[in-house]
Amino acid sequence: MKTFQINFLNYLLVIIITFAGTWYFISNDKNKLVLASEKSIPSVVTVISNQNKTFSNNRNGIGSGVIFSEDGYIVTNLHIISGDDIYIKLEDGNNYPASIIGVDQNTDIAVLKIIPDEKLKPINFADSNELKIGDDVLAIGNPYGIGISVSNGIISATGRDYGNPYLQLIQTDAAINPGNSGGALINANGNLIGINSKIFSRTGAYQGIGFAIPSNLVVQIATQLIRFGELQSLWIGNFRVAKIRINKGGFVSSGLRIIEMQNKGPLFDKGVRLNDVILSINDEIASWSNLTSSLKFATLGENLSMEILNQKNEIISIDFDSYTEKSN
Repeated sequence: MKTFQINFLNYLLVIIITFAGTWYFISNDKNKLVLASEKSIPSVVTVISNQNKTFSNNRNGIGSGVIFSEDGYIVTNLHIISGDDIYIKLEDGNNYPASIIGVDQNTDIAVLKIIPDEKLKPINFADSNELKIGDDVLAIGNPYGIGISVSNGIISATGRDYGNPYLQLIQTDAAINPGNSGGALINANGNLIGINSKIFSRTGAYQGIGFAIPSNLVVQIATQLIRFGELQSLWIGNFRVAKIRINKGGFVSSGLRIIEMQNKGPLFDKGVRLNDVILSINDEIASWSNLTSSLKFATLGENLSMEILNQKNEIISIDFDSYTEKSN
């Protein structure tokens, strides 16, 4: 009987420890999301565009945005703004008129500027290349104009093009509704991983599939818009390519064959000719999507590298300097 009592007490102790541990981790997770919300909410704003009441994701002329810098730069979606009658409402309730600094149609990103009375709290950016499917996320914005709200979900997928190969969107099941566009998708540490942009829906409201523009791309585009007022593409010449399959030493891969080329521009100057094959772009297998995105979104000061298979069956490496080859 004594042995039974000792065993029973041991089992009871194990159950208590297990329950306490589970409660601790659940409590910790909940506290972490609360802290993430508290950290990021002051950096999310409401964008009011009184002239834009026809877009299906912005029926009330209200969207969301994030504070990019303490001196008043705001990043949002292009599709939620229209005309010059734009106002920003901060989390503390203050309203400011906003001017448009620059926009990019392809990425649906717009940068606005306000002149605040005091320094703002810019959102912290995370590296969107580090995202994992299943990561906890929070979507913060102003759905239907009811006020800044937070919804919880996970990363459902990454690299979604959803009709636009430039973007490589983040897919999430966190609730994103009309008015959330331009708002923040943050990780469990309260750092921005994406700008909420669109939803897949047959009703116009949340149905479990939302998309966000990755934070790395947001920073890249916003920085150029602030500096130049427009996005400047890297120009390496006028040419057309076609996807082909090639056999290199028994290894089958893909590439982009140059099927039409004007004999001018940096590509030609570096020795590339008609029927040469682009094998890789920035160490990734060449594809139409990474060719176009690499040219369009090259950060100023960043080099673009290519491996080319020429007509002598030689593989050559070439680099393009975005300082000298950015288009004007």
